[in-house]
Amino acid sequence: MIYVPSVDKSVVTYLYGHSDRRILLVHGWSGRGTQLFKIADELLQNGYSTISFDAPAHGKSEGKTTIMSEFIASILEIEKQFGPFEIAIGHSLGGMSVLNAIKDGLNLKKAIIIGSGDIVQDILDEFVFKLGLKNELSHNLRIFFENKYQVKMDDFSAYRAAQKIEIPVLVIHDNDDPEVPVKAGIHINENLKDGNLFLTDGLGHRKILGNQNVIKKIIDFIKKS
Repeated sequence: MIYVPSVDKSVVTYLYGHSDRRILLVHGWSGRGTQLFKIADELLQNGYSTISFDAPAHGKSEGKTTIMSEFIASILEIEKQFGPFEIAIGHSLGGMSVLNAIKDGLNLKKAIIIGSGDIVQDILDEFVFKLGLKNELSHNLRIFFENKYQVKMDDFSAYRAAQKIEIPVLVIHDNDDPEVPVKAGIHINENLKDGNLFLTDGLGHRKILGNQNVIKKIIDFIKKS
């Protein structure tokens, strides 16, 4: 259990392997720290160890509510206690959180994001649409969020963080992702200074994490000097 003072919550953290060359793994919304286990297995075989965690209200971590800023705070606290990390790999909301954490000071050589969301308003609009709610509710939710937390919601959009990132980033997305449209990954990549885009077909939002071609691409990107 790692206590995150800035959000007054604790997260369950997993260390896999014994190498000093450490890679941080960050799951997405409704995921858990062990979700990227096939990627972790391959990293272990290549001389790395991994740190992952169950974000607040996820997996074995306590709580019933969380937001992306708590993912980001957890990443930065885990870096203090387990870093430095050479690489961070984030899936879905975890990808957005990794990019925002880099913007906020997470020190890495490279980063990899898989099926990452992009524009927060688009995510809200999709959420409202899928629930069959009125369109204006999406606008009201944004106003509520910004008033409560005194921040602009778009400041958490992945493309905005991408514009401030200097390190190489591998962006992986599936053309058939039903949860996060592929346009998100393409737009993030367009805003990176050193972006590398890898698109797949037929893997959706979660199967992509265990695909051998994807894992090979990740290992090749990590090893490339």
